[in-house]
Amino acid sequence: MSGQYLIMLRPAQWLKNLMLLFPPFLSGQILQPGTLERGLPLFVAFCLVSSAGYIFNDLLDRKRDIIHPKKRLRAISSGAVSVRSASLCAALLLVSGLLLAGRFSPTVLMLLAGYSVNSLLYSLALKSMPLVDLFSISAGFLIRLQAGGEMFGVPISPWLFLTVFLLAVFLSTGKRLSESHSLGDDAGDHRASLASYPPGFLAGTMYMTGSAVLVTYAMYVILKPNLVFTVPLCLFGLLRYILRVSSGQSGDPTESLLKDWILFAVSLVWLLMVIWSIYR
Repeated sequence: MSGQYLIMLRPAQWLKNLMLLFPPFLSGQILQPGTLERGLPLFVAFCLVSSAGYIFNDLLDRKRDIIHPKKRLRAISSGAVSVRSASLCAALLLVSGLLLAGRFSPTVLMLLAGYSVNSLLYSLALKSMPLVDLFSISAGFLIRLQAGGEMFGVPISPWLFLTVFLLAVFLSTGKRLSESHSLGDDAGDHRASLASYPPGFLAGTMYMTGSAVLVTYAMYVILKPNLVFTVPLCLFGLLRYILRVSSGQSGDPTESLLKDWILFAVSLVWLLMVIWSIYR
């Protein structure tokens, strides 16, 4: 049973919270004494609150998830964890995360609270609204980025802000498109917003935002000469993700990174190149 509770928290999705460390990492401060020690509690706080949001979303969707080919196996929809236990767990996670964030600045606490409100609104209504659902997901990534900048005192470059925003829309669109492919005519029954997107819209949006990501990322690194050499890797990664989605594979960003060894290898090489460029 304890394993079901852990699965319910979706720990693989905690990788998204590494966005908090992007500001100090890209500014060359990640190795300064005390940086990681200060960042770990913030990372934990966001993990707690994000897991609370996932549980709340699963609670609301449990009846719909029962008929989903994959989601029916989730802890709540399968009945492995009761509604009461899941609700209590979500409340404890949310309160614990906010209390932990209260140790930091009021701005960080406000950002985490804003993140939790966005997650709540997404689960209640925004995920059923076309376009709004994509922007709501992207807002979560931007809040993480801003929280990391606030926590470590690193100003967020406008080009980095735009890159993260557009990348989030790109990945969210790819995930929606892959869901539409896998569910076919029943897509609207599982996710209401999918019924509102006309044929070709999601694919066109994915191509458009992918192109925009490449431009904004290039503008961000052009002021950091050594990082310019990571632009081809960025393009390869974007194209690899598009290929996955267009081939009918999962568009979930975390699953794509962890299960696609080519995408994982490209991400690892990008990371090593950034480390070499900034910290050598």
